[in-house]
Amino acid sequence: MRAVLVGVDFGKGDFADSLHELSLLAESAGAEPVVTITGKRSSPDAAFYVGTGKAEEIAQAIAEYGAEIAIFNHALSPAQQRNLERHLKVNVVDRTSLILDIFAQRAKSHEGKVQVELAQLQHLATRLVRGWTHLERQKGGIGLRGPGETQLETDRRLLGDRVKALRQRLAKLQRQRETQRKARGRGQTFSVSLVGYTNAGKSTLFNALAKAGAYVADQLFATLDTTSRRIYLEDIGNIVISDTVGFVRDLPHQLVAAFRATLEETIHADLLLHVVDASSPTRMEQIGQVNAVLKEIGADHIPQLLVWNKIDAAGLMSALERGEYDKITRVFVSAKTGEGLGLLRQAMSEFAKESKGKRIAQTPNPENPATSVGGAETNNND
Repeated sequence: MRAVLVGVDFGKGDFADSLHELSLLAESAGAEPVVTITGKRSSPDAAFYVGTGKAEEIAQAIAEYGAEIAIFNHALSPAQQRNLERHLKVNVVDRTSLILDIFAQRAKSHEGKVQVELAQLQHLATRLVRGWTHLERQKGGIGLRGPGETQLETDRRLLGDRVKALRQRLAKLQRQRETQRKARGRGQTFSVSLVGYTNAGKSTLFNALAKAGAYVADQLFATLDTTSRRIYLEDIGNIVISDTVGFVRDLPHQLVAAFRATLEETIHADLLLHVVDASSPTRMEQIGQVNAVLKEIGADHIPQLLVWNKIDAAGLMSALERGEYDKITRVFVSAKTGEGLGLLRQAMSEFAKESKGKRIAQTPNPENPATSVGGAETNNND
C-alpha cells in the first residue's frame, strides 16, 4: 500500500528523528512510503491540522504518486481526520492508529490480543460518528431523528459492552499473573525485566541470556507479549528474566493503559535492564522517552542498569562502568555476537546479592523484637 507521510514541525528539536521513526512505523505496518510532506506551524489547524494550503499539497502528492493512504505523524482529532478524508479522498491514519494497527498485527498471546483489542475499541469510541456522516444533513428535534442516530446509539452500547467484557477478562488474567508473581516472591526469586526503546535489541539479548526462542526481527514492536524464563547465575542460583514490549515516543495512552497488565512484570521487578541501541544517534532521547513511560506506569523507583547494546555496530568495546560507591551503572555488550555478556551476568549477580542483603536486613528478627525494619535497633531511652 503506497503511503504519503505527513509531518508538521512545531519547533521541537526531535522533528527529523520523529519523521524517520514514522517511516519505520509505516513500513512495520506494511505500507510503502513514497513521499514525505512536511511543513512548519506554531499550532495545529483546527480543521485540517496542517492548514488548507498544505492539505492541497498533500492531495496533489497523492494523485501524483498514486498513493492509497495518508499517514500523519501526529494524533488527529476525529473532526480533523474526517475533514482530511473528505478532502484527500483516501484513508487517513494518525500516529496513534498506526501504532495500534502494528500492535494488532503482532499480538500473539491471548492476553496480548485482548489488550490490543481493548486499546483499539477505546480509540474507536471517539470516532464512531465517522460512519454516520449522513446524520449531518439531519436537523435535531422531536420527530426528526432518523434511523442512523438509533444505529449510532446501538453501536456505542455494543462497543461499551465489549470494552467492559475485555476489561473483565484482562482483570482475570492480571489476577493469574499476580498469583504467579507471589509464588515467585515466596521463593525469594530475584526478578529482572528488560526494558528499552523498540528495536534496541531486547529480544536478542533475552535469547542470548536465556537461550530462549523469542521472536526477533529488525522492525519496530517485534515483541508485544511478555516472556519470562529462569536463568542460572553463579553464586546466586536461578533468577527470572522477562522480555517486555518496547517503548516509543508519543506511545498512545490507550496502549499504556491496556498493556498495564503486561507491564506489571516491569513494575514488580527487582532490577530493570534498560537496553539502549548504542549505535543510534538519538540514543539519549530514547533513554528519556523510556524513562518517561516507566514513570507513567509507576516503575521509575526500581533499580536500573543501562545496557548499551549493539557495540559491534557502534564500534565500541565491551566494558563495565562503575559510578560512586563502586556501583555498576553501565555495561557495554553485543547481544548479537555475545561480546560482554559475561560482564552483564556479573553485573546482575552483584545486584542480586545486594538485593538479597537488603531483604535479610529488612526481615524482623523474632528473637530481637527491638529490631526495626532496616535492621536498626530502636532505643527508647534517648
